[in-house]
Amino acid sequence: MRAIKRGERGPAVTEIRSILVALGLLEAPTDPAEADHFNPPVERAVRAFQQDRGLSVDGEVGAETWRALDAARWTLGARTLYFSVSDPLRGDDVRQLQERLLEMGYDVGRTDGVYGPRTARGLSAFQREMGLTPDGTCGPQTLHMLRRLGRKVVGGSPLKLREEVTFRQTGPSLVGRQIIVDPGHGGSDPGVVVPDGPLRWTESDLAYDLATRLEGRLAAAGMRVHLTRGPLPIEAPSDLDRAQLANDLAADLLISLHIDGHHNPQADGVATYHYGTSNGVTSTMGERLAGLVQREIVARTGLRNCHTHAKTWELLRYTRMPAVRVDVGYLTSPKDRAQLIDPMFRERVVEAIVAAVQRMYFPVEIDVKTGTIDVSALRLALPS
Repeated sequence: MRAIKRGERGPAVTEIRSILVALGLLEAPTDPAEADHFNPPVERAVRAFQQDRGLSVDGEVGAETWRALDAARWTLGARTLYFSVSDPLRGDDVRQLQERLLEMGYDVGRTDGVYGPRTARGLSAFQREMGLTPDGTCGPQTLHMLRRLGRKVVGGSPLKLREEVTFRQTGPSLVGRQIIVDPGHGGSDPGVVVPDGPLRWTESDLAYDLATRLEGRLAAAGMRVHLTRGPLPIEAPSDLDRAQLANDLAADLLISLHIDGHHNPQADGVATYHYGTSNGVTSTMGERLAGLVQREIVARTGLRNCHTHAKTWELLRYTRMPAVRVDVGYLTSPKDRAQLIDPMFRERVVEAIVAAVQRMYFPVEIDVKTGTIDVSALRLALPS
């Protein structure tokens, strides 16, 4: 989908306006001639929506922002929810249902707003306990029962408790675990591009170099590693495609590698992102992995600490395992670029990520200090 931005007119803009008005982010136009105009107030409303939803804030309606707007038009009870194999229902109403079922102790996985088989099974279990027909369809009767009952899970977030128990049971070894390493962009989408005399540095090339180095280190530690793309794909896979690959392979972790850019060359540093929403719903283990990756990279490279952040990007939202995106420095920063183009620096970044992955599987009570794991020892310990 082509991004729709300020200055454009048309039916798509009219629909965007109507959703923003319904969400209370924009006033209805008093001049009918402005109803299809993407003017500055619309751009500000789009930016506010993106900020609230944990999306990239650019004031344009691209494919991901459009899907989020389309989901936001639905509230629980506005339509009957059911499981469709070929075209799953998506929307805020689905997310609200998932959150309600989680509060009551039913396992629906991540609250991603997609009515998949796990959500249908969770709802069917609830219906069975309530004496309703367990058909996995959320109609008036089921909705009435959901609203009557209080939460059953106490002592913390049910999703957090479930994720922590799963990891605690798996042990500290990396051998045999599956990890998806995702080099961002690719193909006709180079990401950030910076000319440097006769050279041309691109985000996609540097991300792929980091990914292959990480692949080798993790494989040496016994993990099964899959990359989401090759060095020269005809077209970069979408974030939805990358998430689907990770889910199809039933991976244990996903790490997406990017390099940032900004019009201000003073912007520099590393930031790491995990799935999380404005209402506090988060992937607990994704948040833990993001924190470990961030601290290890900062300690081992000296990059400015731009901290970890919760986002609802589709790559983080639709993966069913802990997933993080790492923006390793700014290619547009002369300071960061001088380090990023140095192969030895990229090796230190990779060592930091490997150390974070190993610490991810240590129980909290036996975790080690940041920057102290000798990554080479993981490879040496593999035969034993």
